[in-house]
Amino acid sequence: MYYLILKYGITAAVVVLVSELAKRSDKLGALLASLPLVTVLTLCWLYLEKQPLEKIANHAYYTFWYVVPTLPMFLLFPWLIQRWGFGMALAASMVMTMLCFALFALLLKRWGIVLF
Repeated sequence: MYYLILKYGITAAVVVLVSELAKRSDKLGALLASLPLVTVLTLCWLYLEKQPLEKIANHAYYTFWYVVPTLPMFLLFPWLIQRWGFGMALAASMVMTMLCFALFALLLKRWGIVLF
């Protein structure tokens, strides 16, 4: 039980740290947010929880492929927020990201990479 509380605490602290730094510096906050902190933490937790190395490697492999279709959101959102406001821009960005995921998955399927 203590391990789970520690795990949640460390993971939450990373998110809070990034959001607090983003308040002070747009560039520093973005730099930290762009680092694969969640993935690194996840890989560490999986390793510490004695998951098979193949499972850990698969997590890193699929994370790479899932990141690619999220990238257009980071260009669309800043443009939309100026025109539609936060809520609508976020919703539209999320819908666009889901569409990018679906299209990207169909494209990768041609080369034998199955994402879902």
